[in-house]
Amino acid sequence: MSKPSARNRLADAAFALFDERGYEQTTVDDIAERAGVGRTTFFRHYRSKEEVIFPDHDRLLELIRDRLATSSHSTALVAVSDAVRLVLLHYVDEGDLARRRYRLTSKVAALRDREIASVARYQRLFREFIADWMGDPTQSASLRAELMAAAVAAAHNHVLRRWLRGESSDPVAEVDEAMSEVLSLFTAPGSSPEPGGGTTVVVFRTGQDIDALLPSLRRVVEGGAGK
Repeated sequence: MSKPSARNRLADAAFALFDERGYEQTTVDDIAERAGVGRTTFFRHYRSKEEVIFPDHDRLLELIRDRLATSSHSTALVAVSDAVRLVLLHYVDEGDLARRRYRLTSKVAALRDREIASVARYQRLFREFIADWMGDPTQSASLRAELMAAAVAAAHNHVLRRWLRGESSDPVAEVDEAMSEVLSLFTAPGSSPEPGGGTTVVVFRTGQDIDALLPSLRRVVEGGAGK
């Protein structure tokens, strides 16, 4: 079995010490000593003990930008769903580390504030992308883009928290269903209901079996028909 990297050893050491001594009482030197590396090695991987806790948000945001940049006007909402799934999968791949972070940030106010600020960066990126997709500079469109981005972030965070608390065995399927609910709330820019009624369909990719997905789609269609 290969030896864990210094970065991973530092993360394991940090979370162990946070559990034992508390976040405020743990120093960078404590973490480096527990991981069996020097202080210089610590700062080669992290700028502070706070950074040990959080994922590489800059890298995740870049992954989202890359995915959104590959979309066309007609596939923009598919790209949004894919980008949300990318973020969720990052946390799922972290496994127990993500759950340990969740427990820690739930107890330390300063870390909760940092997490909230990070969520705002994702929401801003989605808002800017959606606003550009809408292509409408009016205040009404700006508000609509803000609402859409907030709904996207809320859907992701709802599913992520369920998984972190051990309440979801298939978070990817849940986030796909959550995004279908979010996207059903919005129509493409410039579209309007047909005079005689009709149904707007938003296409997205999902890992769910079609038989499992149909009830959710039926609820969306029936809900729209009743308006």
